[in-house]
Amino acid sequence: MSDANDCPAIETKSMSLFERYLTLWVGLCILAGIVLGKVAPGVAQTLDGMAIYVNDAPVVSIPIAVCLFFMMYPIMVKIDFAEVLRAGKAVRPVGLTLFINWAIKPFTMYAIASYFLGTLFLTFIGPEAVDYVKMPFGADLAVGAEYGSGKVVLVDGVKMLEVPLWRSYLAGCILLGIAPCTAMVLVWGFLARGNDGHTLVMVAINSLTMLVLYGILGGFLLGVGKLPVPWQALLLSIGIYVALPLVAGFFSRKWLIATKGETWFREKFLHVLTPVTIAALLVTLILLFSFKGETILNNPLTILWIAIPLFIQTVVIFALGYVLSKVMGLTYESAAPTAMIGASNHFEVAIATATMLYGLSSGAALATVVGVLIEVPLMLMLVRFCVRTQNWFPHQSVSDASETTATVTASE
Repeated sequence: MSDANDCPAIETKSMSLFERYLTLWVGLCILAGIVLGKVAPGVAQTLDGMAIYVNDAPVVSIPIAVCLFFMMYPIMVKIDFAEVLRAGKAVRPVGLTLFINWAIKPFTMYAIASYFLGTLFLTFIGPEAVDYVKMPFGADLAVGAEYGSGKVVLVDGVKMLEVPLWRSYLAGCILLGIAPCTAMVLVWGFLARGNDGHTLVMVAINSLTMLVLYGILGGFLLGVGKLPVPWQALLLSIGIYVALPLVAGFFSRKWLIATKGETWFREKFLHVLTPVTIAALLVTLILLFSFKGETILNNPLTILWIAIPLFIQTVVIFALGYVLSKVMGLTYESAAPTAMIGASNHFEVAIATATMLYGLSSGAALATVVGVLIEVPLMLMLVRFCVRTQNWFPHQSVSDASETTATVTASE
């Protein structure tokens, strides 16, 4: 293995056009959404009205559900489940990643976000500012009834929950904090010259773990925050936005490789899918900001108030993963993706869940979108930090690296 000081600069050419300029696309979608909300406010409202209703409450927005499926499917179809079964060969990095993602990260996110949004920035957000979110799935509450910190009110003839605006933002932060590891983390791990095998294994394991822990931790932390906890909707969101694309990805991957061959699958099919996730995300963002444009124009610093705790949370979790990797004696090739996976958020699932639970126009949905906005520049900053500090760690041998990554090509 060459000396750390001989490593070349980060090769951003390995990222697609969509991935490289994701922050720019997100910014343009924010502007497009705000303009749409001003020029044609009825368009997004009509689309959002195309929903599945339960007890007069919109539960699943059909256009958003379609967009979010296409966010998730390209991620899931890349997962080679044979690698999941081989994860036991790397017990320490896998165990550390799971510990940080599920035992530490959700609770630090709650603590940091609740302090900044509910205390430090409360004056700027507005102590009396409120948000209107969906009724809990399956709940049939009378107007005026209280649920958590919310109160049932009628908005345009539809029952909604009136909750403090800062708590709605907190809900979005919580949903980000319990959604670790996106497909983008495969890019971050590659750019940081980490072990691609470990990164891909953790993508698969976290996807499976979310089927169980996402609903449990989400329900618990939202309840602690005195926010609506619609358990049925949490489970439904996991089923639609995690389980469904996971199953579709598993079976379609198996069928395509069997019929077309693995080379065609990697070089043709995955190449076509590369922009699909981000394109679907950008369409969703336009709809989200067509609703939230008025809030942003009235208080443009809203994005900043949400971004600051998310930024701090990401840096804290990354530092924890990196330091613990050093303490445990992990090689750099395992330490870098371990820290990256903990810091990165599965914002597709967070956006999907916030939209389903609280509505397209909710503050919770806006908070998850802010997570997308800061993800790319912040993670690139952390990638550069890893590359410059890789000499802090021992390196795995060339033979070990070849063995662990020989069958891992889904991230290419």
